Amino acid sequence: QVQLVESGGGLVQPGGSLRLSCAASGIRFNWYTMGWYRQAPGNERELVADIATSGRTNYADSVKGRFTISRDNAKNTVFLQMNSLNFEDTAVYYCNAVYQNYYYWGQGTQVTVSS
Repeated sequence: QVQLVESGGGLVQPGGSLRLSCAASGIRFNWYTMGWYRQAPGNERELVADIATSGRTNYADSVKGRFTISRDNAKNTVFLQMNSLNFEDTAVYYCNAVYQNYYYWGQGTQVTVSS
C-alpha cells in the first residue's frame, strides 16, 4: 500500500519559515519524481516545486528564491523548506510522487500565514 504522509504545516507569521516533510512508503522512492503542490480556497491545485531522481529541481515563479525542495533517498523523504512566507502562501500543501503512469498524492498539510 502506497502512503505519502506530510508533516510540518502550521500557523506562521509573515516573513517566517516552515519546513514540510513527506515520508513515502510502498514505492521505490528513488525511481519517483517528487513534488509539492498547493491549493488555496477557491483556487486550483498548483505546482510549487518538484525534484527529479537526478536531483534536478523546478520551482513555481512565485516561490523561487524563497522555497527549497530536497530529497533524502535513504529515508524515502522529500522536504520543502519555506522561507519569507507571505499571506499568498496560505494553502493546503500536498506531496506528490510520479513515475511513468504511477501517480500518488498525500493527504495534505495546512500552511497558514497570518499576523
